Parts: sequence; structure tokens; C-alpha cells
Amino acid sequence: MKKIALVFIILFVSCTNNEPIQFSELALEEVVFDLNKNQFELKEVLQHFAGKKILIDVWASWCGDCIRGLPAVSALQKEFPEVVFLFLSVDTGKEAWKNGIQRFQIKGKHFNLPKGMKVGTFVDFIDLSWIPRYMVINELGMITLFNATKASDSRLQKALKKAI
Repeated sequence: MKKIALVFIILFVSCTNNEPIQFSELALEEVVFDLNKNQFELKEVLQHFAGKKILIDVWASWCGDCIRGLPAVSALQKEFPEVVFLFLSVDTGKEAWKNGIQRFQIKGKHFNLPKGMKVGTFVDFIDLSWIPRYMVINELGMITLFNATKASDSRLQKALKKAI
């Protein structure tokens, strides 16, 4: 009987989702900049939107997949006007980042991860290897969708519709 219970526990643990539901403290301490060059820790940005659902879009102005996904993001914005759309750019050039926002008419809250997509506690925490990267944070500050790479991913709509 003990062997059966042990096998069950091993199977259960190995089949559970290992995606985090909260950001690490180090990830939250990552420094970001707004369009006016003001510096914040990521936790300050998220605290500013406390109590609201947030869709995080990690992107760059040079990323073709990111740009191709913008019409789907815009459609989500129309479908979910109560959601905060938080764009975290991994552009290392500030002018390219700002020009990309204007050129592609990206509506939302904009911040820059100045170290790019390969260095930093936030990109390390989310294991960023591809952009765009979409995440959904619920009204309680919990990560309800950790890893989507297409704005058309049905999991995005499902996470945005899900009530707490």
C-alpha cells in the first residue's frame, strides 16, 4: 500500500504545473524606465495597478513577431478595456523604443527593461528566450498565465475572462 501511495505522489508531483504564480523578489526589484526617463522598480509599477488585471507584453521595436502580434493585442484591448496593458520593452536603445511605440501606435503603459532580453533578474525569472512574451496578472497580483508567445493564443483570452 505504501508503494502505491508513493507512486501516486510521484506521479502527481511530476504532472503538476511548475509555472510560478508570483514573481520573485529579485524579479520585482528589476529597474525599469518610463517614457520620461523616470526610474522605478518593477514592483512599484505593478503596485500602481494593484487591484486590476494586467496583461504584460514583453516586446522590442526590432522584433518582427512582436509587431505582427500588435493587431491581436489591439483586439484584446478593445475586448477587455478594463485590463491594464503593460508593455515592457527589451530595446536597449531608448530612441528605437520610443519610435517603435509611435510608429506602431501602441496604446498602453510603457516601460523599458534597459539591460535588454538577455540580462536582468526579471528576464532571468521568466526565462526569456523569445519575444513577444505575454503574461497575465490577476487582480490579486497572481500570475494566471506565465508563458504565451502569440497574442492570438486562446489562453490569453481565457486568462483575461477568468474572474477571481
